[in-house]
Parts: sequence; structure tokens; C-alpha cells
Amino acid sequence: MFTGDSSGDWLYDALHRTGFASLGTSVARDDGQRLTDCWITAAGRCAPPDNKPTPEELARCRPYLAAELALLTRARVVLALGRIGHEAWLKASGWWDRLPPRERPVFAHGAEHVLPDGMVLMSSFHPSRQNTQTGRLSRAMWLRVFERARERVSERS
Repeated sequence: MFTGDSSGDWLYDALHRTGFASLGTSVARDDGQRLTDCWITAAGRCAPPDNKPTPEELARCRPYLAAELALLTRARVVLALGRIGHEAWLKASGWWDRLPPRERPVFAHGAEHVLPDGMVLMSSFHPSRQNTQTGRLSRAMWLRVFERARERVSERS
């Protein structure tokens, strides 16, 4: 996932710089990339038209995301990319329904929320071309989120 595109270039560079990935790039399943203390998944399982999934598409994919999350029993820190990823994780993990709307973690770049079970939900702008080429997301902003994620993972190990 995230292999061979500009978002992946940003992602794997940051993962490598912060010790989550063995290589600074990933271009194919068999390229030798190894992740440590890290799992990459997606809210949607297909490339939607105009790169914008509909609520219905995300709802159809949610059971797959929920099943994947259920297998990650040692996860203590989550870094959601974009508002879509943030809300998809809250819904797939069950927190969307368990928390009243006013208590749900709000998406913001660099935000950190500790949930009632101790899970840390962090959020970042997605490294889409729209965000990176307009300057909404800079390399420094992006790397800082991953450095903070590394700190949080280390605290919880």
C-alpha cells in the first residue's frame, strides 16, 4: 500500500527516518521493505473516482478495516492520515458509536487524543499532491508527526 506514488514517497521516507521502515522507499511488494512497530492499512479498498470516496464506499469497506484492526491486538498508537482516515478509524474501531459526538476526537494536523482505553489517536493531513503541492503540508510538518508517533510508541512499549 502506498507503493509507487508520491504519497508513498512521503510516507516511506518519514517511516524510514523515524525507524518504522527499513527503506526510505517502497515500490513493490517484494522490494525488501520491512516495517517495525508499524502497520499500514486503508479506509477504502479501491481507488475511487476523483480520488474522493463516497460515504457508501467507505461504509462497504468498513467491515474489512474493522476485521484488520481486531487482529492488531498490540496496537497502542494510531496515526490516521486525513480526515477520512481519522473518521474511518473511529468508526471501524467502534469509538464513533461509543463516544457522544461532542467527545469524539476532532481531526486536526498534529492532533493527539488519548481514548478511554488508553489508545492514542494521532492525526495528520494526508500527503496527497493537493496538500503537498499547495504547501498545506510541508515535509517538516509531516516529519514532526512521525517523530511524535515514534515518541508515543516508545512510551507505550
